[in-house]
Amino acid sequence: MNGRTLLRPRAGTGIGDRLARSAAATAGVGIATAEVPDWLAARRRASRARVRQIPFANLEGWSFAADTGDLRHRSGRFFTVEGLHVVRPDAEWQQPIIVQPEIGILGILAKEFDGTLHFLMQAKMEPGNPNLVQLSPTVQATRSNYTKAHAGAAVKYLEYFLRPDRDRVITDVLQSEHGAWFYQKRNRNMIVEVDEDVPVDDDFRWLTLGQLGELLRRDNVVNMDARTVLASAPMTRPEPRALSSDADLRYWFTGERARHDVHTRRIPLSQVAGWRRDTHSVHRIDHRFFRVVAVSVEGANREVPGWTQPIFEPVGLGVVGFAYRVFDGVPHVLVHARVEGGFLDTAELGPTVQYVPANYAHLPAEHRPPFLDLMLNADPARMRYAAVHSEEGGRFLNAESRYLLVETDESTTPTQAPPGYHWITIGQLNWLAGHSRYVNVQARTLLAVLNAGAADLVHGSV
Repeated sequence: MNGRTLLRPRAGTGIGDRLARSAAATAGVGIATAEVPDWLAARRRASRARVRQIPFANLEGWSFAADTGDLRHRSGRFFTVEGLHVVRPDAEWQQPIIVQPEIGILGILAKEFDGTLHFLMQAKMEPGNPNLVQLSPTVQATRSNYTKAHAGAAVKYLEYFLRPDRDRVITDVLQSEHGAWFYQKRNRNMIVEVDEDVPVDDDFRWLTLGQLGELLRRDNVVNMDARTVLASAPMTRPEPRALSSDADLRYWFTGERARHDVHTRRIPLSQVAGWRRDTHSVHRIDHRFFRVVAVSVEGANREVPGWTQPIFEPVGLGVVGFAYRVFDGVPHVLVHARVEGGFLDTAELGPTVQYVPANYAHLPAEHRPPFLDLMLNADPARMRYAAVHSEEGGRFLNAESRYLLVETDESTTPTQAPPGYHWITIGQLNWLAGHSRYVNVQARTLLAVLNAGAADLVHGSV
């Protein structure tokens, strides 16, 4: 090397433009977009999967610990359901929480065909999905999955993500999962590009980002794990100006994290106040928020053909939405510095609204969450995006939310945002999503919608 130090570019060249071209491509080299729902339905029929709720006594390998009441697997692997005690200056509560400290892999393979990036998506069955089979990443696996704790088959295509060539990694970031239901859970979100031929299994298809955008306009087609990976893609957006500079945005959010005094500790599930356990569920006395139930899965086309497991079931349909406005030609969304008990940090940036309305139906209007009624009563002419998506189907049963992008104005969402809220551009949101623990999983779904071109906030078209 003759004493010379070889320097490398600080950023990859051209990936943003290549992603943009893929987002503009609504047809690819493989399956037609219109054929994807029928293909998913065919894969569901081929698996002959059946999911049914069962009493806890019928769980195989799972039991409530005699001393703590925690629900755990006899192997000590997978996850546990424990209790969490959360204390804030303005609130205090206890709840069940999923504890799964291992870091899983959510990885999508990318390859260029005819000059356009395509992404290898999987038709994957998850017991909690309302329609069972949805589009998932190429690899969607916990460490227990890919180390074969279940003694099942190997995870297909895993080798591309365990030791990838660093020059072929488009994105690689640890992201949180649902902070209201998981305790400090993280997954490695990856997109890795390949040049070589990749044998394509019957459960996999190559799709452009634009095709995925069209599919994101449909209810319950693209699963949560695929959405969070797509949100982490390093898109390029022409935004030379914003209401806040990047430095001001970091300053505001650091201040939000610092001002929230949140203390959490894990407690025995049997000691969680206000919750009761019967033969079929662990639930709140008032039956709000969610309950813990058990399911049996049969005939799944997965690493193992059948199993039983605990799963969380919310009480109703959620509403998740961004209010957006265009300032001097630049679209901005109203983010909320949202505190959830399971976050590794005190807060992450969430959508303007992220609630299950049924949990607040008993409250008078003045005590309901901010902006909730704005989303519930939005003029359809101002909705730039609306679709129902389910959350992570491996741990949550029928956990659906209606995702919205709603155009607002000064009378409902003023330029001077209220405390805890901030206007940021889509590019700023995308930039923050490239880092760990900044953007929560619900906001990442809406960012995936924008990255894939499923909504156009500049022109107000869907």
